[in-house]
Formats: sequence, C-alpha cells, structure tokens
Amino acid sequence: MRAVTAFMMLAFTRPTMVGAIWPSSCYLAQAMARGADGAQQIIELGAGTGAITEALYERHPRVPTTVVELQPEWAGRLRQRFPGMTVLQAPAHEVLEAWCGGDEPVVLVSSLPFRSLPARWRDGTSRAIERFLWAHPQRRLIQYTYQPRAPFDLQLGRGLVWRRRAVVWRNVPPAWVWELGWA
Repeated sequence: MRAVTAFMMLAFTRPTMVGAIWPSSCYLAQAMARGADGAQQIIELGAGTGAITEALYERHPRVPTTVVELQPEWAGRLRQRFPGMTVLQAPAHEVLEAWCGGDEPVVLVSSLPFRSLPARWRDGTSRAIERFLWAHPQRRLIQYTYQPRAPFDLQLGRGLVWRRRAVVWRNVPPAWVWELGWA
C-alpha cells in the first residue's frame, strides 16, 4: 500500500511525469512481461512502483535486467526490492545514449507516459529509443498507452513500425500494449 500512496502523491504533484491515475495492474504487467519473451537482455524504462519490474523478474528470472527510474525515492525502493537487478536513477534517454551493452538483442520495456510528457522529454526520449532500436535489427520496444493509437510518433523514420500486441481491459484505465521494431 505504501507504493500506491507514493504513486498517488507523485501523480498529483507531477501528473505529466506519471501519466496514469493508478499503478499498473498485474494483468498489464504480465502482458508487458510476455512482450519481452526471447530477450537476451531487458532494459525497463520508467519502472515507477515496480509492478512491471516484478512481472519481468518472475517471467524472466535469468535475463539480465537494467531498471531505469527517474524519481529518486522510487529508484531506491526498486533497489531494495530487486537486489539482483541493476537500477539506474537517471533519465531514460541518457541511459540509452550511453548504453554499452554490446551487440546483443535487447528488449526495452517502457512505462514512460509519452502522451503526457513535456515535449522536450517526449521528443528527446523517443528519438533516443529509435536510435537505440535502429542500432540492432533484433532490438524492440514494448510500450503501453491508454489510447488506441501508437504511443508516440516516429521521428527518424528508419524502417521501424508499431504493432499492437494486446488490449488489457482489466487495468485502470484499459491499456493498449504496443511493440516497436523493424518492419
């Protein structure tokens, strides 16, 4: 319950950085974790209270996972809950631009609220994601949104396409799970 209280406090004080009215349900978390099937490495962007982090850990316990969360309090809690994962307290675009994980397939799993982020954060992060995916043909992004349209508009246009993977009706609000990858 403490995580829900922390979530609500941040949602009320900085709504554009949270983009949700309630933490992700277990149904959405499981759908996101299924999207990472086949990953040799996972980077979770915008981990928040850790609902999706937990589902990733349960479904992919042996896959090296890096968790990225901007909010210091949430990043600290994630480090305590998931000591076997690397937790970085940093902006997502900085982590992706500095990534030195080699040439292996990486699945990005993102809860970033692109439709509510300020333009400079949204545009910089979406460009960083596109460049990251473009660097290796087996990299992909799993992202959800609360609207039945792609989470963000592609800016670099280099052969990446959005595919809708699922609709999770048992989430508040309902969520669409998308995959961004090579055409």
